[in-house]
Amino acid sequence: MSVRRVVPNIRPQSLRESSEFYGRLGFEVVMDHGWIRTLASPDSPVAQVSLMTEDKTAPVSPDLSVEVDDVDAVYAVMRENGAEIVHPLQDEEWGVRRFFVRDPDGRVVNVLSHR
Repeated sequence: MSVRRVVPNIRPQSLRESSEFYGRLGFEVVMDHGWIRTLASPDSPVAQVSLMTEDKTAPVSPDLSVEVDDVDAVYAVMRENGAEIVHPLQDEEWGVRRFFVRDPDGRVVNVLSHR
């Protein structure tokens, strides 16, 4: 199992204002589903930040996203170790397989792999 990228998920008060702010830092929009917008550095595409107003299919919005090479293996490890699964493992219509797990400090982590 390996981690491919880690992306903070920020809940903006204004999606437009936050997008403009991060744009001034050099980020560009690489994904926009309306409820989540991801911005990345054009020079280092894995340097990203996501602006999330809500999560489309989950009961909570995650604090960060961790892309891994094998989400099924990570899910199995988390379950075996008694971690709290906040949102079950499932395939999403936008091309990812993911689940949410709560870390020891209460943060919700979106663990995903692209299909």
